[in-house]
Amino acid sequence: MRTTTAAALTAATLLLGLTACSSSDDTADSKASSKPKPSPTSPSPSPTSAAPMTFGKTVDVRNDEEGTLATVTILGYEQDIKASTTADDEFGTNGYVWATLELKLCSTKGTSGATRYPWALAYTDGSRIEPSGVTYGDFPKPEYPYEAMVKEGDCIRGMTVFAVPGDERPDRVLYTTKLFDTPPEWNVPKA
Repeated sequence: MRTTTAAALTAATLLLGLTACSSSDDTADSKASSKPKPSPTSPSPSPTSAAPMTFGKTVDVRNDEEGTLATVTILGYEQDIKASTTADDEFGTNGYVWATLELKLCSTKGTSGATRYPWALAYTDGSRIEPSGVTYGDFPKPEYPYEAMVKEGDCIRGMTVFAVPGDERPDRVLYTTKLFDTPPEWNVPKA
């Protein structure tokens, strides 16, 4: 069953303001701009000076304004996920498939906000893809929330879905929250 996300996006926008997460602008290069865009792309923050991390490596997310501390990590990536509706059918594209990114956030101090929207897939050509704004009942479970509050000592884990070019694999995953001057990056393992 398809769930439209107008209400979820409104709520997520409010949460993003609370957690100082970024919104998006299209900043892909000319090659990427020739590709269909099933969802908006993330802003282009400065490249990370350190090498991207491997999946499973955690990053501390400190929000001094809110007095919270959390850790985030990526547990896995899978491409060509089957669902009742294809990514091409959903977005009117050609050659796009569903992919999942498994995420985990743990709150270590205070109550932290969690949302799928600061996450982005980065490709070698400079294009970026944000999570899909739609969900279907047969998408992989558990789903990472559009928004959630995680109390101190608790964790939240789940998968978020992206519509991606089926003939390409992302190079990196970025966590583009405004809480970092340079977003943390993880390498996407080769298939």
